[in-house]
Amino acid sequence: METKILLENGTNELEVLEFTLAGNSYGINVAKIREIIPYQAVTPVPNAHPSIEGIFMPRDVMITAIDLKNCLQRGESEAGGLFIITNFNGLDIAFHVDSVIGIHRVSWTEIIKPDSTVSNSEEGISTGIIKKNGKLIIILDFEKIVTDINPETGLKVQEIEEMGQRSRNDTPILIAEDSALLNKLIVESLHKAGYVNLTHTENGQLAWDLLCQWRDEGSLEKHAQCIITDIEMPQMDGHRLTKLVKEDDILKNIPVIIFSSLINTEMRRKGEQLGADAQLTKPEIGNLVRTIDSVLGIDQE
Repeated sequence: METKILLENGTNELEVLEFTLAGNSYGINVAKIREIIPYQAVTPVPNAHPSIEGIFMPRDVMITAIDLKNCLQRGESEAGGLFIITNFNGLDIAFHVDSVIGIHRVSWTEIIKPDSTVSNSEEGISTGIIKKNGKLIIILDFEKIVTDINPETGLKVQEIEEMGQRSRNDTPILIAEDSALLNKLIVESLHKAGYVNLTHTENGQLAWDLLCQWRDEGSLEKHAQCIITDIEMPQMDGHRLTKLVKEDDILKNIPVIIFSSLINTEMRRKGEQLGADAQLTKPEIGNLVRTIDSVLGIDQE
């Protein structure tokens, strides 16, 4: 099964692939998917994490296969089903699922953020829930799943320590990031890098509301001279936020840095067309700091 990425830019829409595990429906952003293939035998890896089924080599590329049923504590998958082969954070990973139902095109405004009864903000692996045809589809946080299996694939906060002592900088920066854990880590990392005047929001809509408020008050320079945004966020995604900022006569000169796990060739092209000033793959927090330095014209040497 081949997948596609939406051709439109900044429409605040996404495509969600619905798949099943143990009779329940789950979802993944189609932008993360390379392809979907029938299950094939894998080679077990000694002493690997229990959720890693093994490795295999479709088209001569080695890929790690993850038993998603095991990750969700729904038992263990048997031979059969499908592999959803993904690419995010610069990694190619296959997730073993039972079946695929189809693709739903939805607006980010339709995605319900799970409350604390469903998903602890920092520990949960659900990023949102959508209702389709009377059925609830839980969208999984695949980055969190992979990071839990191998923490080294997560935000590389040690890169900040390796930068050494840096000067304090009060330039105001606005952050839009829906993951509570990543929001916290990004803020802590930027603080360590000297950037202490930060406002962080949990989605693009909240960030946009603040920008409009500051613009209308005439206090924009005091509150936001740089914007850092994720792409995948409920209510309003980072591409829509970028589009709105760059189409506004007052806001358009604020540098926008897209910091996301979804930066591949196609998504980079979309970001460029929307006017993003820089686009970085999410684990590279050190590069994020250097990019902020660059767009703000700050010399930390």
